[in-house]
Amino acid sequence: MNARFAWCFLAGLLLAPAWADQSQPAGSAPAASAQRRPSPPGAEVAIVNIKDGAVVATTFLVQFSVTGMDIAPAGTDIPNTGHHHLLIDVEELPDPNLPLPKNEHFMHFGGGQTEVELTLPPGEHTLQLVFADYAHVPHNPVVKSVPITIVVAEDAEAVQVGADKTP
Repeated sequence: MNARFAWCFLAGLLLAPAWADQSQPAGSAPAASAQRRPSPPGAEVAIVNIKDGAVVATTFLVQFSVTGMDIAPAGTDIPNTGHHHLLIDVEELPDPNLPLPKNEHFMHFGGGQTEVELTLPPGEHTLQLVFADYAHVPHNPVVKSVPITIVVAEDAEAVQVGADKTP
C-alpha cells in the first residue's frame, strides 16, 4: 500500500504543472500579478525645476511634484497615495499591471522623496515621472509626467539651469 501511495504521489507531483497549464487558454496572457489602484481625476506629476530642452551639468538636481494625490512610503497601502519613480532614457512604459522594475533606468523613491541629485553621462537624455502605489504598480489610469529631453554638458560654461534662470 505504501508503494502505491508513493507512486500516486510522485505522479501527482510530476503531472500537476501540466494540469495547471491546461487551465490557461493557449496564447493568452497570464493574469496580472497585482491589482491596480485607481487614481483620482486630475492627478498629475511633474518635474518642476527643469524644462524640456535644458542643458545641465553632469550632476544636477531633479525636483518632483504631485497634484491630486498624496505621497506615502512604499509598503503603505492607503487610497490615493503613492510615491515617485523617475524613468531615465525609457522609450516605452512597461506593462502598468506589473510593478515597475528597479534598475539604472527606473529609480524608485519609496521613502517618499521629492527630489534627487542625479549624475548622468554627457549627451541627450529623457526624464519622466510615474507615480505608483505601495507595491510600485502604476495607478489606473497611469499618473505620469510628460517626458522631457535634457542635454548633459561636459563643459560647465554651457550649462543653463532649466527653469531657474532665464536667458
